[in-house]
This record gives sequence, C-alpha cells and structure tokens, in this order.
Amino acid sequence: MKVQSYLSFEGRCDEALGFYRKALGAEVTQLMRYKEAPAGAPSENAEAGCAGGTPDAEKVMHAVFRIGETELMASDGRCSGQPKFEGVMLALTASTDAEAVKWFDALAEGGQVMQPLIPTFFTSKFGMLTDRFGVGWLLVVAQPA
Repeated sequence: MKVQSYLSFEGRCDEALGFYRKALGAEVTQLMRYKEAPAGAPSENAEAGCAGGTPDAEKVMHAVFRIGETELMASDGRCSGQPKFEGVMLALTASTDAEAVKWFDALAEGGQVMQPLIPTFFTSKFGMLTDRFGVGWLLVVAQPA
C-alpha cells in the first residue's frame, strides 16, 4: 500500500510547481491540463469547478511532482483562488543544518514562519512554517542513528 499527498492549489498549481522547483528542486514528472482531456470526459470539477463549472483549459487537471524521494500529486482543484491546507503539514528531513536553513528560507519566502529554525533536544535544527500557498511545512535535520 502507498499513501500519497494530493494538494489542491485552487487555481495556482502552475505557480506552486514553479515555486517548489526553485525552493526545493522539485521535478514535475507528470502534468495534464484540462484541454488534454478527451471530449466528454467527466471532470473532477464538473459541479462547482473552475469558472463556475467549466474548467479553464489551461488549468492543471492533474500533476505529479517529486521532491527528493517523495512523490506528491497536485491540481488546480476547484479554482477558488484560496487553497486551504488546514490540519496537515508536510515534513521535510534535511541531512545537514545548512540544507535545512536553505530549504526553510526558500519555503518561508512569502509565507509565515510559525517556529524559526532552532536547535532542540531532539535535533540540531527544527522549524515550522506555512508557505505562500498555505501548505504547512515542518523541517528537521536527521540525527545519526
């Protein structure tokens, strides 16, 4: 069994994918736009979808992207313009303090820091933030076994 995160960026998926490419070196491995769907195919946004029921042809119907060893999925969702990622955070484990600082600073650009990166009893660096899209991130440096 495999459990994956599916992020709905509510009309900002292209922007988010570009941000994660720059901030974390994300690689988009699959991207399908609404215009690529066969005529008459059911849409995930058929009822309340983009632009009042008809998705913008250029919006992202489905994407898969990789950050390190992790594969995430994403779309433009219902294109409300207001993504909400409440009650969920993505945990990012760095190998070094320098890597944690680099990623934390990149993700924090335009976002909100909840816990600055600090040393704790369980790791050399730990911090939490919400990025510019509202995705919560927890960053930690892996400790040697």
